[in-house]
Amino acid sequence: MTTKKQTGNVKTSYLPKILLILGLGVLLCGEAYFGYRLHTLSDQQEQLKEDYSNVNNITFGLFSVEQWRDKVAGIINHQVRHFKMTPKQKKDLQVEVQQIILALINKAEALLNKKPKSLGGKIKKLAVKTFVNSDSIKAKVPGFAKMIIAKIDNPSNKSKLSTMALGKFNQAQQSGYLDSTITANDSVLNKMYVKYHVSSPDELNNKLSTSLDSIRTVTYDYSFGMLGCVIVVLLLWWLLRARVDLHATLFIMSLLFAFILLAVGLTASMIEVDARIKSLDFVLLGEHVVFKNQVLFFQSKSILDVVEVLVKQPAVDSILVGVLILVFSILFPVMKLSSTGIHLLSKRKIAENKFIKYFAFQSGKWSMADVIVIAILMTYIGLNGLLETQLASLNIKSDFLTIITTNNTALQPGYIIFISFVLYGLILSTILKFITPYDSH
Repeated sequence: MTTKKQTGNVKTSYLPKILLILGLGVLLCGEAYFGYRLHTLSDQQEQLKEDYSNVNNITFGLFSVEQWRDKVAGIINHQVRHFKMTPKQKKDLQVEVQQIILALINKAEALLNKKPKSLGGKIKKLAVKTFVNSDSIKAKVPGFAKMIIAKIDNPSNKSKLSTMALGKFNQAQQSGYLDSTITANDSVLNKMYVKYHVSSPDELNNKLSTSLDSIRTVTYDYSFGMLGCVIVVLLLWWLLRARVDLHATLFIMSLLFAFILLAVGLTASMIEVDARIKSLDFVLLGEHVVFKNQVLFFQSKSILDVVEVLVKQPAVDSILVGVLILVFSILFPVMKLSSTGIHLLSKRKIAENKFIKYFAFQSGKWSMADVIVIAILMTYIGLNGLLETQLASLNIKSDFLTIITTNNTALQPGYIIFISFVLYGLILSTILKFITPYDSH
């Protein structure tokens, strides 16, 4: 009878632990799913913004010879084809044309009045004097001038003038430099068209903007979902604070939640720097030339991206900084979390090991995870203020030129997850000191 009772008690004592593991396991799977989707969408968002910034980069717009050629050619074409003279302009132009024609007639008379030296010249002069009346020709000059102006104002002739005016642009397009530049730009754009199944820059920009708006909302939903899972774990600590038998199980499961936070916080984008000219509008030949969303600079980085960039630099100091960030902000937190679990689950000999105890209770003062959080925040504040100041100096508003700049620099969900890991890690360290069966000093 006693043996059966003891067996029943053992089963009863294991049941809460099993239920706790199952419940937290489901919650852990939820956090892992949210983290995976957040990581995936963060990469997707970074790629979309990279493509958007490439397509709308200032080198493809404001600094593009092709763009200027098309815009100026369009203005000249429109100005010539739709040019209309006022009655006063026609009158003034007629006077100018009359003066030119009269000058030509007077010059011809002066040449004829010269004494010819040859017999043929004398015959030509006699024929002109006999059959040509210069006074009657001069009297018809106003009519000639009027006919010339009518020809100029004719729509078909305007079209010919427009073609002539654009001839220089067509010649410039055939030059080797412009040809190679345009070919390179078209190659980049065509790749983007194929990648996103579009056929024009406007269609491409609309598709990218729509996708980014959708991803931004969903990304924050997943980050808040991860935080919700962690909050549930902390609530369980409060509810089960009196159940000493469940503390070890709950702590180990809590560590798994922390590892997922750390993994996502390190790999998801944390800060995004985006500076652009929102609109540039100026008047050329009476018409507006407009450039919109000209990207000046764009970068989006996670902590691992920063480490990778620094380590790949040729300078020794950059490599050293990258290694320090890797060791103190990535490896130290991993070692600390692992050591806390080993300390709690192992026998006294392993739990009291100096190495394990050091990382479990004392390595926090060497960890730079909290420093990284503050550094990124300060970098964001500094960059944001600097870009706002610099871009504000570019803002111009006048009758002939309007420039509007915008600064889209922002912290990303990866920052929220990483700072949550830091705070969550501090709470777990405090909990461990209360529940450890061994000396924590």
